[in-house]
Amino acid sequence: MTGNTSEAAIPDGAASPHPDIRRVRSNPDFWYPVAWSRELRRGRTIGVRYAGQPIVVVRPEAGAIFALDDVCPHLQLPLSKGEVCGDFIRCAYHGLKYSRRGQCFSPGMKLENEPPRLRTWACREKDGLIFVFMGDLEKSDSIALPDFPRVRDPHYRTRRFGKVVQCHYSFMHENLMDMNHQILHSRLVGGMKPRFLGMDRGEDFVEARYTFARTSGRQPLSEALIYGQRRKDGRDFAYRDVMTIRTQYPYQTLRIETEGIDEPVMELWIAYVPQDREELINRVFGLLSIRRLKIPFLLDLAWPLLIAFTERVFTEDREIVELEQQAWREQDGDRNQEVFPVIMALRQLLIQNGMPSQKDVG
Repeated sequence: MTGNTSEAAIPDGAASPHPDIRRVRSNPDFWYPVAWSRELRRGRTIGVRYAGQPIVVVRPEAGAIFALDDVCPHLQLPLSKGEVCGDFIRCAYHGLKYSRRGQCFSPGMKLENEPPRLRTWACREKDGLIFVFMGDLEKSDSIALPDFPRVRDPHYRTRRFGKVVQCHYSFMHENLMDMNHQILHSRLVGGMKPRFLGMDRGEDFVEARYTFARTSGRQPLSEALIYGQRRKDGRDFAYRDVMTIRTQYPYQTLRIETEGIDEPVMELWIAYVPQDREELINRVFGLLSIRRLKIPFLLDLAWPLLIAFTERVFTEDREIVELEQQAWREQDGDRNQEVFPVIMALRQLLIQNGMPSQKDVG
């Protein structure tokens, strides 16, 4: 979590020389996950959102999924409440039908004027996630979908998780990037002393590396399953594992590598998708891949324990970032006094790659 021991505070009423990062909008020219594949069965629709934009994703009985604006232009009803008919979606109110190209057909209903076409969105499916390209349709072919090969690797087992979090996406990026907040999770993992190894940065990424030493408490069993062994004496294993956290705009990854093991023992890919127009609410989509242990099926047997452990960590982090968002609302702006170089670089990255708010443009 970000620190508050920073550069000089901005006096009340004074204008900040930098944009308020909590007002920076996400850049739509990327593929954003909007739903899990399991949420959308054949012959069904699902209503999703990106930054306040309602979208309907349709899965016909045959053929690929497609996405349109989730509104019938006739009386502004959500098409996601309608019915899939072949390769069309039919509005539940008057039966107007729309093709995957957004063209309207009006069987049995005489229209004085031709209704406008619905806006279409590039939509693809990969590794159990449904992605929509939220920028210009023409750009979608030149922007690659994110890749997470561990999900397809039989040597790993992957947990798909995520919930709606009541905060701006930047709070989530900062929370994961800054490992100095381990005291928050001390009841779960014991006392941990992080050591910052340095960072790298570029036009579209910031990466930080850490190691950890246990200073008190016992190693949780769930953590032992991740590392593949119980580590009773923290001194013998101090700083053996390297955690690399990377924001590759707009996604984030976390990887843990252990000395003497070629492949990472854990890898996380995560995306934060704004839901409301102000982008102060986001839906999290996470893929947590853990390397299987030498003993067959041991990871599968212990999987419920790992789920419970990671869920508790996520719950603690979610509570904190939502409290940060609450403070932002009450103080009418970002008053954080940050000095940690990684978070300062991360904020700069999110501002440079994001979109300015209407307030900043005005």
